[in-house]
Amino acid sequence: MNFNFTEIITAFMVLFAVIDIIGNIPIVIDLRKKSGHIQSGKASLIAGFIMIIFLFLGKSLLNFIGVDVNSFAVAGSFILFFIALEMTLGITLYKDDGSAMTATVFPLAFPLIAGPGSLTTLLSLRAEFSIENIIVAVLCNVVVIYIVLKTSSKIERLIGPNGITIIRKIFGVILLAIAVKLFTQNIKALFI
Repeated sequence: MNFNFTEIITAFMVLFAVIDIIGNIPIVIDLRKKSGHIQSGKASLIAGFIMIIFLFLGKSLLNFIGVDVNSFAVAGSFILFFIALEMTLGITLYKDDGSAMTATVFPLAFPLIAGPGSLTTLLSLRAEFSIENIIVAVLCNVVVIYIVLKTSSKIERLIGPNGITIIRKIFGVILLAIAVKLFTQNIKALFI
């Protein structure tokens, strides 16, 4: 085991910014109103399970379809870039198709929490960090997600709509910087 506190914190912060559970509180509250109840524990566990499985099988899946991790990371940097634009500019690029079996699994656990951005980020992190540090970062994020989902109404009252908007924009800028870094690091590898 090669646990590194700096890697864990960095991976945690990157995933936290991509998942943006604080910025998604308004969506969580809206889902709660529509469905009546969201199982916070179940949603957190399913999202964590999807992320950890993708962490291990994502690279094999990409190899199977003939895509290398650097290409996937460059494509992922575009996804992160557009998510960051949504967060900072307050625009909507992703359109929900409206079909949902249950609010807990879809769209909350997937694709809101464990979506294209977080899955792409996991593979990108895997190229830079030890896998055990990424797993710890994912588990820490799952705990934070559970706490936020469980207390979303209280958080919304405490922070207020302006506070949520400010937090969303700050994490959007951080995510934008991460997307640029991801792009520049991996685009070089494609031309070597």
